[in-house]
Amino acid sequence: MRRFLTFFVLISCAVHFWSRAAAESLSDAQAQALVARALTTELRVARDPNHPMRYLLRRSTPRLTSTKDIIETRDGDVARLLSINDKPLAPEDNQKELARLATLAANPDLQKHRKNNEDEDAGLVLKLLRMLPNAFLYQYAGSFNGPSGTVHRFTFKPNPKFDPPDIETQALTAMSGELRVDALQERIVHLEGHLQQDTNYGWGILGKLNKGGWVILEQAEVGERRWRIVNVQMEMTLRILFKTKNIDTAEQMSHYTPVPAGIDYREAIQMLRNGSAGLTQGGR
Repeated sequence: MRRFLTFFVLISCAVHFWSRAAAESLSDAQAQALVARALTTELRVARDPNHPMRYLLRRSTPRLTSTKDIIETRDGDVARLLSINDKPLAPEDNQKELARLATLAANPDLQKHRKNNEDEDAGLVLKLLRMLPNAFLYQYAGSFNGPSGTVHRFTFKPNPKFDPPDIETQALTAMSGELRVDALQERIVHLEGHLQQDTNYGWGILGKLNKGGWVILEQAEVGERRWRIVNVQMEMTLRILFKTKNIDTAEQMSHYTPVPAGIDYREAIQMLRNGSAGLTQGGR
């Protein structure tokens, strides 16, 4: 699930390079040069550890809704569960959560394992980022006035000339949709993608993504020209080997606030143990 979400997050990070080229009616050579410059910038930003954030994540599925307090650190993210189905944890469950955080603080190898998983996801993001200019075709579809200024609309579809090099990029050949770009900062504010056909992995033996799945992503500036994803909705049916997974989730990220650069995971755990009152004032 984490890798699958990462794929769609990646699209929101990179697709505005081509959208800008379409909006300005650049020549092919100018567009290629712009894409190269923008990719360099985005790759640098993707590796930037100097602007960690603390935020609330509310995740809903047909069976369960949970809210977590999350802090980004140099050692990977750490989280504290705050509520289930919009009700605060019972005292005994809260004590269990605090005990879990204490165990995590006392066992760096546990956090190292989590960080390794995050780094693997980041590596996948960077790999796909380098492929996106050739994976899709984009078309300008007009503009409108959004809450913070002009927003450009674009449609996109798979590039028939794109040949995915591995299994992780296969889904790029099946998605079409629409994106909206903040004209002033050239950042994605909305992305909606639909799988137009089944996507088979390993000739269908390893797995399959079913036609009809969809995803919606929304981004916003959360302060000082820093952007974060604030809303994700997804419905997908994924089969891996002999197991079928129906993904039906909605995630809202809010109350973003900066935390000190270089904060380590133990410091973040202490902040989480002290409570989340700071998140109720300010932040987006």
